[in-house]
Amino acid sequence: MNHINHCLLVVICVALFLPVTVAAQTNTYNIVPKPAKLTPRQGQFVFDAETQIIAPVGNDLDMHNAVFSLLERLLLSTSLNVKITDNSDGSIKPGKNMVYCRLVRSIANKEAYKMTITNDRIEVEAGAPAGIFYAMQTIRQLLPPEINRDAHAKNVVWAVPCAVIEDEPRYPYRGMLLDVCRHFSDVTAVKHYIDKLAFHKINRFQMHLTDDQGWRIEIKKYPKLTEIGAWRDRTLVGRYVRGGPFLYKQERYGGYFTQEQIKEIVDYAKKKFVTVIPEIEMPGHAVAALTAYPELSCTGGPFEVEGRWGIFNDVYCPKESTFEFFENVLAEVMELFPSEFIHIGGDECPKLRWKNCYHCQMKIKELGLKDEHELQSYFITRIEKFVNSKGRRIIGWEEILEGGLAPNATVMSWRGTEGGIAAAKQGHDVIMTPTSHCYFDYYQSQDRENEPLGIGGYVPMEKVYSFDPTPEGLSIAEAKHILGGQCNLWREYINAESHVEYMLFPRLAALAEAVWTPKNEKNYENYMTRLAGILKHYEAMNINYSRSNLK
Repeated sequence: MNHINHCLLVVICVALFLPVTVAAQTNTYNIVPKPAKLTPRQGQFVFDAETQIIAPVGNDLDMHNAVFSLLERLLLSTSLNVKITDNSDGSIKPGKNMVYCRLVRSIANKEAYKMTITNDRIEVEAGAPAGIFYAMQTIRQLLPPEINRDAHAKNVVWAVPCAVIEDEPRYPYRGMLLDVCRHFSDVTAVKHYIDKLAFHKINRFQMHLTDDQGWRIEIKKYPKLTEIGAWRDRTLVGRYVRGGPFLYKQERYGGYFTQEQIKEIVDYAKKKFVTVIPEIEMPGHAVAALTAYPELSCTGGPFEVEGRWGIFNDVYCPKESTFEFFENVLAEVMELFPSEFIHIGGDECPKLRWKNCYHCQMKIKELGLKDEHELQSYFITRIEKFVNSKGRRIIGWEEILEGGLAPNATVMSWRGTEGGIAAAKQGHDVIMTPTSHCYFDYYQSQDRENEPLGIGGYVPMEKVYSFDPTPEGLSIAEAKHILGGQCNLWREYINAESHVEYMLFPRLAALAEAVWTPKNEKNYENYMTRLAGILKHYEAMNINYSRSNLK
């Protein structure tokens, strides 16, 4: 054997007995909102035709909905025949190739979960079905984006990266408002938005159902609310300029939800662990209802459903017939919406008609009130007593603070944080939704010439991300009254559903992280890295998202 061959043989022999070093897989975790705690692990779990979802489903509809949210995507997007197996008796133990879900009493937060992803299986623990549901949403985000297509994707490895995740929301109330009064969305569109809220772990959906420009919910006792109040004969074209001139599109426009459609929406949202909160405006923003029932006003009308945007002087008159009207309306509304909260508006109510109304001035004297602001407080308090008598609570915009806050009211602070701070210091619950961070009808780019029409203002995604619902200066006890935050999409200038999507996404992702993720875990650069992966999911969903803040 020559020297060269001898050396080669030695090298081969040594190589045979040395451990093989394989480049470690670098996992990425594009999850929004960012979990409270995530520990990376090497490897991945792969869904295949033999994978099972094991869960204590039994007769628990919520648990079925929680695990079905993942199964539904697998059935729609893959050719895998994954099935749910009931494990109510606990006889099935964790094994290979399964998503194993169980409820444990030690997890107190109903929306929290712990998930361990290994090469062999995924184990999920939660204190309630809501936690299981949010774990399923996390799995959905970790899967390839094709999981969001409603057609079987080919040549896709349905894998999720290994990790240990311990997660729970920072706030119990994480909301979005959709205005369907200025412009209308049908049932299909509303369901679409509910789907996207669930994807982002948003759990409240406020439907702004009544305003000057339209009444959008069927009330059987008052059929003219939708026969007349749901339709306007003209709609403002272009931007509203105070004092005009005004250009109108002279065309009948409107729509409303029947009570059966409302039930369909509420039931659909429940399956997605989203609570639908109705908003019935009072005592202002009333022109659509007054057009149908002018006797509820101070002047008696006549009125027409507004085609302009803004604030109008004609409001509900606080007389007994008005309170009877609202009690009847709200009774029907509460039959349709099982939510704890009923939103009663309370914002932007001019007092001009009340100042010139004999009945209103007599009521102020009779009750010993100081002024019209206290008359509004009396109005709201009357309504609150009725809502409370049905086991529900009211939410009102921060103007309900003026003249004295109703005893059990929750305040939605929108003009800033000052109203919310004042309410919290008075011991009232608060939902923060300041225009500075949470109004998604505002522009998201300073290049307005190349943006679709918005109402004004500037709320880029980074500003949304910086939103902290709990302002500084509150004591620990006062801070506990901050239930969370909400983004609002008002639609004076937003008609097409593609425009709605453009204004919502991806700012909704930033809002979701602001109200879910622990404050010390937030980092905008890291968020943008994860968002890049989420945007691929958006594309699979055919969402018309804005790219204004992605440069």
